[in-house]
Order: sequence, then structure tokens, then C-alpha cells
Amino acid sequence: MGDTAKINIGGKDIESPVLKGTIGPDVIDIRKLYGQTGAFTYDPGFTSTASCESAITYIDGDEGVLLHRGYPIGQLAEQSSFMEVCYLLLNGELPNADELTKFESTITRHTMVHEQLASFFNGFRRDAHPMAVMTGVVGALSAFYHDSTDISDPVQRRISAHRLIAKIPTIAAMAYKYSVGQPFVYPDNKLSYAGNFLKMTFGVPAEEYQVIPAVEKAMDRIFILHADHEQNASTSTVRLAGSSGANPFACIAAGIACLWGPAHGGANEACLNMLREIGTPDKIPHYIERAKDKNDPFRLMGFGHRVYKNYDPRATVMQQTLREVFEALNVQDPLFETAIRLEELALSDPYFKEKKLFPNVDFYSGIILSAIGFPTTMFTVLFALARTVGWVAQWNEMISDPGQKIGRPRQLYTGPVQRDYVPVDKR
Repeated sequence: MGDTAKINIGGKDIESPVLKGTIGPDVIDIRKLYGQTGAFTYDPGFTSTASCESAITYIDGDEGVLLHRGYPIGQLAEQSSFMEVCYLLLNGELPNADELTKFESTITRHTMVHEQLASFFNGFRRDAHPMAVMTGVVGALSAFYHDSTDISDPVQRRISAHRLIAKIPTIAAMAYKYSVGQPFVYPDNKLSYAGNFLKMTFGVPAEEYQVIPAVEKAMDRIFILHADHEQNASTSTVRLAGSSGANPFACIAAGIACLWGPAHGGANEACLNMLREIGTPDKIPHYIERAKDKNDPFRLMGFGHRVYKNYDPRATVMQQTLREVFEALNVQDPLFETAIRLEELALSDPYFKEKKLFPNVDFYSGIILSAIGFPTTMFTVLFALARTVGWVAQWNEMISDPGQKIGRPRQLYTGPVQRDYVPVDKR
């Protein structure tokens, strides 16, 4: 018999088994706690609770480690492609050459969306936030693709996964085009996943669009770095929605809605806005002092992470990517110098060292996306585009898990005890 944890409640000893993963912290199995004791655990934010068993992504925040199916994110970002990472997350192993070619072909064949979907965009105001558009249009996919909504059929689940990965870039580009009053650009099957998205976003029918290799590579790398991140808020939302038996398109729409929050997917937009507020490197010391003042509402965005208490492994790759993009586009942006100097000063400041506030992936991604030409309103859309494969992989894993149950968190009730209704004329 393995290790057990003992809990004493009201003088009664309860033993709970301790489960061990392949790596990572042990987990105390409390599934029978309520039945044995009538008590719940209390864990706001679920920071000490494992909500599921998963074999997809592992994070060690203290050591700054991020693994997809065991492969370090740095190796994948430097040597792999987003299509290869998609295959890995969905299937558990890296593809061989034939498998990758077939997978890329399958995704390419699914990039077009139903022509009637274009009429959905006309129902939105031109100044609607692209994330509002994404939530509505992605949710509407279930009204068009009835042949891949039976979640009990593994084949239909696979088809829906391919459709979502393929079509969300098309929908994202359409959301951008609609906001700027330009015509939609159809997918180009000759291009790569990232190249096709860039053309649909920035191309116009009147001119031939040329994909810049460095920008295409940067876009692909950004997609890899955001592909999955374990049981974060949006992924947990997708799993929770899926636990009720909802179709995959509805579940991904729920994930997009959750990602929209500034504490989650909107962090890179907030970071870019912060750098613009600081303006020039000479003003950094002033803002650093403000960040250390508890009574000052100013906060350094792009530093620190809910999970990582070390340097975000994705930030290292992102910094190099930023240099490559700026060189290729010949960008002279004072924000870049401000960002570099801010990182140097913050990392040398004992306050930030003590609190383990290191730059995260959002610190650089906003500057890169802005240099490529994306408005800040599109930043979270790009995050959703990249994270779709992680959401789909996590959703499919949950559906395939025989121990899966509908999500139903408990609560610590602190409202009024039972009381009798009083007619309105006697109150």
C-alpha cells in the first residue's frame, strides 16, 4: 500500500491515499472526504487542488520548466514548428515525416469557413472588440458542422479538433479585416499555417502579399509558446464546459471568453500599454519606485507569474524572437530599448529578486506583435488562436477519461440561515 495522509476531523481519523505522478508534487486523494466526514476542503482559486489527471503539459514554476508531452518548450520553440507541436499535443508523440505531411494537409484542407459565416460579422458594430466577435462566431461553428459534434465518437472528436485548429485563424483574420473595413481574404493553401494567417490578416485583393520569412517564423514561434499551459483559467473553463457534455465548439468559445480577461490573455496588451506610459528609459527608475510603493496603484505588467517563480522559460525565446523581427523589419522602436532597460533594472533590484518577479512571456510578445502590425485589440485573439490546440487536446483527454465527472465545485456558505418569508405589506 502506498503513502496515506491522515486528517482528523471532530476526533475522527480519516486516511486519504497519496497519489504520485511521473514528476511533480504528490496529490492527496480527497474524493471520499465528504462522504466520510461531511466536510469539504476550502481552496479559493484552486491553487492547491488538482482538478484532473493529465499527461499533456507539465510546469515546474520554481525551476522555470515547461514540458509538452515531456519535451522542453525551449527545444520545441527553437527546433520544431507549430504544426508539429499541434500533432504532439493531440497525439502524444512527435510525428514522423509522413505523419506531419498528412497532418499539415488535413489542417490546410479545413481552413475555409462556411460562406454563410461571413454574414455573422455584419451583425457586429465596426468598433466591436475582436474578442467579442471571436466568442460569438466560434460558438456559432456548432450550427454549421453538425457532423462533428457527437462527443462519444472519437472520429468526430478528431475532425472537430482539426476544424477548430484550421478555422480559428481564418475567423481571427476576418475579425481583424471587419474592424478595419477591408474585404476578407480567403486562405491560401500554398502557404504555411503562420504564413497563411499573416496573408489573411494583412493581405488585400489589390496587391500580391509577400510573406517575410522572419515574421512568419516569429509568428509560428509565438503560436508554439502559447499552445498550452496546463490547467490555467481558460483551459479549466473548457474542461468544465466540456464536463457537461457540451459540444467542442461551444467549449472553445467558453475558453475564448475566459481568456479575454486582463489577468489572463490580456496581459501582453496591458504590458505594452505600460511601456508606452513609461515612454523612455530615463523614466524607468521613477516607475520602478512607484511599483514598489504599496499605496501607488501602478504595477509593473509583464513581471511575475501565477505559476512561475523563476524566469519564464518562454520569455527567453521571445526576447531572441523580438530581436530577429526588429532586424528583419528595420524597426526603430523606443519601446524596445525601454523594455530591455526595464528588464535590466528590475532584475538587478533586490525588491524584485526577493519577490521573484521575473519577466514573463507577455513582457516581449506585445512589442513583437505591435512591430508586425497588429493592434493591441488583436493580441488576445492571437493568444486564443494559439491556445486552441491546447484547449482541444485537454478537452479530448477529459472526454476520454473514464473517471471524468461533471464539474461541481463546493462552497463555504456564509449567507443567512433559513428564515420565513414575510409578505411585502408587513416588512
